[in-house]
Amino acid sequence: MNSKMKINFINSIDKISASNWQKLNNSSCPFLRYDFFDALEKSESASGKQGWQPHHLVATLQHEVTAIMPMYLKSHSWGEYVFDWDWADAFKRNGVEYYPKLVATIPFTPVSCDKLLSSQVQVHELFDPLIEHCEQENINSWHILYCHEIKTDLPEDVFQRNTVQFHWFNRDYETFDDFLSTFTSRKRKNTRKERLSITQQGINIRQLSNDEITEADLKFFYLTYQLTYLKRGHQPHLSYAFFKQILSSMANNILLIIASDDQEDIACALFFYDDAQLYGRYWGCTKQYNNLHFELCYYRGIEFCIENKLTSFNPGTQGEHKIQRGFEPVLTHSYHWIKHQAFRGAIKDFCQQEQEHMLTYQQKCQQLLPFKQSNE
Repeated sequence: MNSKMKINFINSIDKISASNWQKLNNSSCPFLRYDFFDALEKSESASGKQGWQPHHLVATLQHEVTAIMPMYLKSHSWGEYVFDWDWADAFKRNGVEYYPKLVATIPFTPVSCDKLLSSQVQVHELFDPLIEHCEQENINSWHILYCHEIKTDLPEDVFQRNTVQFHWFNRDYETFDDFLSTFTSRKRKNTRKERLSITQQGINIRQLSNDEITEADLKFFYLTYQLTYLKRGHQPHLSYAFFKQILSSMANNILLIIASDDQEDIACALFFYDDAQLYGRYWGCTKQYNNLHFELCYYRGIEFCIENKLTSFNPGTQGEHKIQRGFEPVLTHSYHWIKHQAFRGAIKDFCQQEQEHMLTYQQKCQQLLPFKQSNE
């Protein structure tokens, strides 16, 4: 990184121009669009009031913006999906403050992509400036979540974590049956049985994208979105205002699939997509039906990818039930620094053991995939 480059931390996306953001953004990922972060902040879904204080890194060289990394000062660990609750509990038991922490991520969105928007700066070049900033501002740690793997050697005090997600990959399938033909006979029969049960239950499904999604559709989606969280005893992370804004500003990236029974809407799944990938994000229902979650969240998404020549489908985090439906285990990467030296060593040891476990877990999951062996 150029030694003359200046780094500042900005407390609102309004203070970053959309043109600078888009000029630096080389990714097609919809979650990295300025519009997505703008909606998060305008709706106060990601705000200081919610424990997500914007603290975006902006680097300049000779008054020209050369790098942006969306970051947040956090007073909790909700909505991140790289879980560090145990770390926070250990700090608390020993009378040590774990928060505030500085997190580079897309709020409530565990999708791997470049978290740094720049063609001149690499993520690892920001490690030292981030450490310096945390030490100066009494911030207890920094975390860069769901980014691409860093190939260079890591400094001694920075460590990597891995998690496993399950993604679907399009191997030039022409139809869903073409995809199913790669399954073993038993797994293929099970999948067809699950899909047939939707018709047998009298469920109708409609698929909406772009300007086909009405305000009534969005309100039904938000009802089911709320119910999903309330069933778990939590308030939803995102407000109706957030979804309304992105439906206006990002309609060309949104797919909504709604199921109905006897002309009554009963369930839906909301996806985002770009030129290459589909991202399953939110699901909810007002009534329970056999296999409806699999149909809306997985099988319809796979069909959408095949029809639109998308290369992959990330249906969301966790869920081993995805394996038997053809979703393959992939490793995600995140990077961490802890200011407290006594805890730093223990956490680093934990992360190294966790990495070994995740690699073993990924291999075991691969053995459970439904695909035929090469000799079948």
